Amino acid sequence: MRLTLQSILFTVVVALASCRGGNNVSLSTADGDTLALKHSSLLTIVEHDGYTVAEISNPWKPGKLLHRYYLVPRTSDVNLQTSDLTDGTIVEVPVQRAAVFTTVHCALLTELGLGSHIVGVADAKYIKVPYIQEQIKAGRIVDCGNGLNPVVEKIMDVKPDVIMLSPFENSGGYGKTEEIGIPLIECAEYMETSPLARAEWMRFYGLLFGESAKADRLFQQVDSSYTALKEQAAKAGEGRSVLVDKITGSVWYMPGGRSTIGQMLQDAGGRYLWATDNQSGSLSLPFETVLERGGESDVWILRYSSDHDLNYNELLSDYHGYSQLKAFRHREVYGCNVELSYFYEDTPFHPDRLLCDFLQILHPDIIGLPPLRYYKKLKK
Repeated sequence: MRLTLQSILFTVVVALASCRGGNNVSLSTADGDTLALKHSSLLTIVEHDGYTVAEISNPWKPGKLLHRYYLVPRTSDVNLQTSDLTDGTIVEVPVQRAAVFTTVHCALLTELGLGSHIVGVADAKYIKVPYIQEQIKAGRIVDCGNGLNPVVEKIMDVKPDVIMLSPFENSGGYGKTEEIGIPLIECAEYMETSPLARAEWMRFYGLLFGESAKADRLFQQVDSSYTALKEQAAKAGEGRSVLVDKITGSVWYMPGGRSTIGQMLQDAGGRYLWATDNQSGSLSLPFETVLERGGESDVWILRYSSDHDLNYNELLSDYHGYSQLKAFRHREVYGCNVELSYFYEDTPFHPDRLLCDFLQILHPDIIGLPPLRYYKKLKK
């Protein structure tokens, strides 16, 4: 049902009055229906008569908002040029043209059948989605340059309805990108503290592009699959102890206990020595600390980037101290080559696939699971 400009603005103003300048996280839902999100702690979606309000909590400042969006149907009578909604960003939905600055969101939109809506990307050489690369070569998608400092003229040339990008703490804003008047969709799902909470953001993106039903179905499948694997791990009992990733420079970046990787290792039944740590990001550790605490872990899983599969000699040449690790000595090392797999493209919105890998590695006696998708055992 179409609303008149006067009536919809009245209801929006009532909603705005309850927000107290945009500092509170929760929007009053007295005149709207809150969309039931099962896992997300950062996202709130409230459907009103004629528009939807989506709020993203600031993951770095508890109790504050990162962004508020007013999703207004293109068929609405609201005059978007004159509406005085100063505490949020108006987005006409469904979005028809988008500049997408991250490979993971390119992959998700393509999976949802929305690849044709992508008109611009950033850092094109790092986007491994075949459809996107084909469209770039055909000239139907434009590479707008570096994601941290894109060429705004190229963005303006493709006339996107929105720009999808990832926010960072203390980034100092988005420079010229936020000065050209195109709504910025801040894709903050990577700051969620559980794998399913992160994946659930696909429902928000489906809402933006008019594919809510399809996104909801996909998430239900992911949720169900993940839960079944988690239950299977619980029945299998305690799995092997595990060490994660490797030294970068002089620092070993170990996933915190509340990071998505840390959570997934626990869901897979693994004994992760940093599981009790409360960090949702990575811990910066010297090798000596890792060796003392996790050197006797049964298995070692690591990610790397190469044009070929890693072997033990190469691993040892990178850092000789690795020879002191039990998993290295017993040849129980599993590597994920992010160049030759779709790890970064798949796992944020399909954590069930990664959990399946972890389950196999940590419980080698479980049978009937599909082959490893991302990790491979290093050859002896």
